[in-house]
Amino acid sequence: MKRILIILAGALLLGQAAHAQVTASAGVDDEQLMCRWIKTLASDEFGGRKPMTEYEDITINYLAGELEKLGLEPAFGGSWFQPFQMLAVTAKPVGNKISVRGKKKADLLYPDDLVVWTARAADKVEVPKAEYVFCGFGIHAPEYGWDDYAGIDVKGKIVIAMVNDPGYYDASLFRGRNMTYYGRWLYKFEEARRQGAAGCLVLHNTEAASYGWSVCVNGHLEDNLALYNPETRNADELAVKGWLREDGARKLFAAAGMDMDAALAAAKRPGFKSFSLGVKGDIKMTESFIIQETRNVGAIFRGTDISDEAVVMNAHWDHLGIGTPDETGDNIYNGAADNASGMAGALLAAKKFTELPQRPRRSILFLFVSSEESGLFGSEYYCAHPVFPMEKTSACLNFESIGPAELTRDVSILGGGESDLDQYFVAAAAAQGRYIFFDDDNSDGWFFRSDHYNFVKKGVRALVVENGNNPVDPSRPNKYPMEMWYHQPCDEYREDWDLEGTMANVNLIYSVGVSLSNAPRQ
Repeated sequence: MKRILIILAGALLLGQAAHAQVTASAGVDDEQLMCRWIKTLASDEFGGRKPMTEYEDITINYLAGELEKLGLEPAFGGSWFQPFQMLAVTAKPVGNKISVRGKKKADLLYPDDLVVWTARAADKVEVPKAEYVFCGFGIHAPEYGWDDYAGIDVKGKIVIAMVNDPGYYDASLFRGRNMTYYGRWLYKFEEARRQGAAGCLVLHNTEAASYGWSVCVNGHLEDNLALYNPETRNADELAVKGWLREDGARKLFAAAGMDMDAALAAAKRPGFKSFSLGVKGDIKMTESFIIQETRNVGAIFRGTDISDEAVVMNAHWDHLGIGTPDETGDNIYNGAADNASGMAGALLAAKKFTELPQRPRRSILFLFVSSEESGLFGSEYYCAHPVFPMEKTSACLNFESIGPAELTRDVSILGGGESDLDQYFVAAAAAQGRYIFFDDDNSDGWFFRSDHYNFVKKGVRALVVENGNNPVDPSRPNKYPMEMWYHQPCDEYREDWDLEGTMANVNLIYSVGVSLSNAPRQ
């Protein structure tokens, strides 16, 4: 269910009065500056901003130059850049199949039945006589009274875990359709690793995953990325990660002589007990890998008496680079909305902070991270190696795909109800003559798909701002909704972009940043 929180203050929401109040602080010069940054960062010259290519240097040097012009200081020990190593792996099973035997024999074909990879730096991966166990959703969540790992030893075994969480199927469980992090496929791997498993296959379902099998295949045939630890060569990672198609799972259950539909139905109910399928088989994968360096970009606007604490204003700089041409022959994934618009918003917020008559009490860290598109790796690395300790980080305000957007009376928020951060957004929206719409339908897990969530995992407050659904002028709908351009070459800046809502949302996030930067010490 969706909740709407409306702040009434006179006639805040009445027609042109709201329109004037919302846009008054934007300023023509600010919008022109936003457009210039977006057009530059999304130009063909930047080649789609793929990390670990020649276009990374172009992108991060441009950002560092703009931050220096604004008078900020480098964030990383006198440097604008925070380097870290990434492992890119291409792996596939020997013979393009994984064979198993239980009561019957079955061949799981690659990539029709499953896609598999690894995060280890090795020439090959072998798991002899791997035993397969069905662990329901693969969730250990004491706060929800749910433990799919209770009473079963998965050490050295291959875990089969369903995508999403029980609330997707039963609104009385977990948070209903408001998916928790336990539903994310990345969590399934993390928990299987904590439990000592050798591998984990996430059981795909189009509706529960919110995307089809082709997304799983296209995303993992080559260049599977992971943060690289040179000391361990990632030997402590799962040997096998992968997606298992429902048709492939049926083969597995048939080899076990078990009813898959009955097992899935039981796994959706409280009290389910995980079990071994009694199916085993050797897993052998060939692997090629490269280790490359990429970099986050950061700058600090130093605070006054609480300068050891910080508010993080974040935007990812990376996109998909040069890839498959569309029907027009365009093969550059420029990423204008995703996320040149976010970078421009963060840069504009930085400019506004430098123009304040008095510096804020807290420091502001403007952080532009790498490798968001491939798995939130830049923000994961930063959170493990922060400039300001996580306990000294007041909040993360994430600028993610904020343009183009028409002006709306409401502002949509994902992640509400978790902290007192809500009240800052409510107050900032009311000051603009708008109201906050707390969107509790997170069934596709969108709240977990951008960089702020790595901060949330470390206990830092964060919310996601999205444009609202109640336009001030219904005759001016957004010409370029997300479903048209998301991860397509057509995500390019156009002169007819409507940025009125974008500017209002940037000002909203900036206003929250100012309030947080001057709040009492934590």
